[in-house]
Amino acid sequence: MSRDIRLRRPTEADHPILVAQVDDWWGGRRLHQIFPRLWLQHFTGTSWVAEDDEGRLIGFLVGFISPDRPGEAYIHMVATSPNKRGAGLGRTLYERFFEDARAKGAHRVTAITWPGNRTSVAFHRAMGFTPADGPGTQNLYGTPAYPDYDAEGDDRAVFSLEI
Repeated sequence: MSRDIRLRRPTEADHPILVAQVDDWWGGRRLHQIFPRLWLQHFTGTSWVAEDDEGRLIGFLVGFISPDRPGEAYIHMVATSPNKRGAGLGRTLYERFFEDARAKGAHRVTAITWPGNRTSVAFHRAMGFTPADGPGTQNLYGTPAYPDYDAEGDDRAVFSLEI
């Protein structure tokens, strides 16, 4: 990752800036709806934002340690500016989250994505994540995934990584 990128903890003040960009960063998918302000009110200690050398927000990762499964951390949402991709920003955000998770006692990280999002699936595989492929999964878009995971038509691949 370039030295002109700085990582810091998010603040609630970052929310309007990020929510205004996240749909564009996700290729026009309307994902701002799963990124309410509460993420930057209650999960800042395990979340990160990336800024360029001019202080513009160019990426973020929101995640947490599961209160019910303390050995497991969960990445809720990640996005990077399209013109900053391919330079290691996503990997850097994930690795910083892994450090947080390990420091808090987690040994596994889980992330969920739509199996048709080939970029996300490839990224998670490249990071060493493996998709769940047990009972209830089907091969969807070439990836083991759960049909109707969140609701009818909301298929999801559940990735995990031992850290």
